[in-house]
Amino acid sequence: MAKNIIILKGSPRPMGNSAALADRLAQGVLDAGGSAESVYLNGMQIQPCDGCDACVPSGVCILEDDMQKLYPKLREAGGVVLASPIYWFTFSAQLKACIDRWYSLWQTDRDVFKGKPFGIILTYGDSDLYTSGGINAVHTFESMMRFLEANIEGWVYGSVSNPGDAQKDEKLMEQAYQLGQRLARKVSK
Repeated sequence: MAKNIIILKGSPRPMGNSAALADRLAQGVLDAGGSAESVYLNGMQIQPCDGCDACVPSGVCILEDDMQKLYPKLREAGGVVLASPIYWFTFSAQLKACIDRWYSLWQTDRDVFKGKPFGIILTYGDSDLYTSGGINAVHTFESMMRFLEANIEGWVYGSVSNPGDAQKDEKLMEQAYQLGQRLARKVSK
C-alpha cells in the first residue's frame, strides 16, 4: 500500500498561488492511486526553535504547540511536499519555522528523511527565479536535502503575482499535477 504524502503549505494565503499548485499536485497524487494530506501552516501555532537542545538527549521537542501533531505525520510520510511563495528573497517564515523544528525529529532518527522523495513548489511575483530571490530557496532546499540524504523528486516554480494567476497557467498546473503523479508512484514502491 502507498504511503501518505504530506503537503506543507507555507503561504499565509489559503487560496494563494502556491496553495493552488499544491492542491493540483494533491489531485495528481490521488489520481495515481496515492493519498495526500495538506497542512496549512499559517493556521497552526508553531513556535520558532529556541535552540535549547533539550531534544538532543531525548529526541523530543519540549515546545508544546502544533508541531507535536506534525511530528508523527512527518515521520510516517512516504513523501513530503514543501509549497511556499517567495517572500523577501526566500521561502515563507511559516515554512521556515516548521522546518527549523525538524531538528528534534532528526535527533531521534538521523535517517527520518533519508531516501524520502520531496516535491518543491515555489511561486513569486518577480520575472524569474533569480530576480525574485527564489534561487535562494532553491539553494537552501538543495543543501538541506543533501544533508538529510533525501531526494528532490521534482520542482514546480513560476512567476505568478495575483491570486488566481497559477490556475490560469496551464503549463504550471500540469507540472504540479505530474509531480503529484510521480510522487505517488515513488511512494507506492
